[in-house]
Amino acid sequence: MRNDFVGTMPMQQKQAFEVERLAAYLRGHIAGFDGPLTVEQFKGGQSNPTFLLSAGDARYVLRRKPPGKLLPSAHAVDREYRVITALRDSAVPVARTYCLCEDDGVIGTPFYVMEYVAGRVLWEGDLPGFGVAERGAVYDEMNRVIAALHRVDPQAVGLADYGKPGNYFERQIARWSRQYRASETERIDAMERLIAWLPAHIPPGEETAIVHGDFRLDNLIFAADAPRLIAVLDWELSTLGHPLADFSYHMLPWYLRPDEFRGLVGFDLPALGIPSAEDYLARYCQRTGRVVEPEAWRFYLAYNLFRLAAILQGIMARAVDGTASSQHAQTTGARARVVAEAGWRQVERIGHAG
Repeated sequence: MRNDFVGTMPMQQKQAFEVERLAAYLRGHIAGFDGPLTVEQFKGGQSNPTFLLSAGDARYVLRRKPPGKLLPSAHAVDREYRVITALRDSAVPVARTYCLCEDDGVIGTPFYVMEYVAGRVLWEGDLPGFGVAERGAVYDEMNRVIAALHRVDPQAVGLADYGKPGNYFERQIARWSRQYRASETERIDAMERLIAWLPAHIPPGEETAIVHGDFRLDNLIFAADAPRLIAVLDWELSTLGHPLADFSYHMLPWYLRPDEFRGLVGFDLPALGIPSAEDYLARYCQRTGRVVEPEAWRFYLAYNLFRLAAILQGIMARAVDGTASSQHAQTTGARARVVAEAGWRQVERIGHAG
């Protein structure tokens, strides 16, 4: 367990706000909210600062947009609130939402409040301390839930306009190229090559689903007593998009080393009870009725490593200017280079690099 990322800490000074002003707002917007309010900050998370609120016998979670200068379209807590609310009665487990506040006057930036879901957040992909059967069950449960998400009809849950239709990869590559440029702190040759190569090699075929955008182990809450997913967290990057873009991002640990970014490369997966990349992908395809060509899969992986590198570069930029929400932002952001280089290695395996 990574104790540095687990649990809460006192509210950081750069994220501090007037607690009583928040309490007054919540008394008027959450039924039954009562008692003196105490606030602690969760240690984990790199983007939107997240807080544990305690009032009387009740506990809540607050997610806010960070203060300071931000990249365009980033930290969209209003979108998080919308998608979590829309999925409440779907097959995807999410926390109950209570209120969205877009008034900067309450705590300085927009925020929303949702229920506190008590359970386990697992940070290490090899699941130390778990038995072989339970590891396999945890991974199959992740696979089941992301497949369920991609089967949700956006129109049926009121999200038909949650993203633009068509040209998903083209738009996303352009977006993350802009985000990378806006947060660039040094030249990374692999990113330059990916920015040039990716738009010209997008595989044919369009699909549209609700995509989480950051579906990984530590953004999930499991029940305390079973390998059962009870809440999917951190919907900041969610939109309508290609489901295989979402799933290949989720599968990046199978293609990265632990020192690159929480990877599984180097672990004895059969001995641990963790499925191979081939078996995990096959199970998802079985659940969703999809077929994935190997060359297209390499593209999806290269795209997502490029995208992850851009996200990490954004964390690095916030670390440099002092607005990062996590104390570990500098270390995390420094991995942008190795992740971009891993992305270019996927391109080289396709055989189109040049």
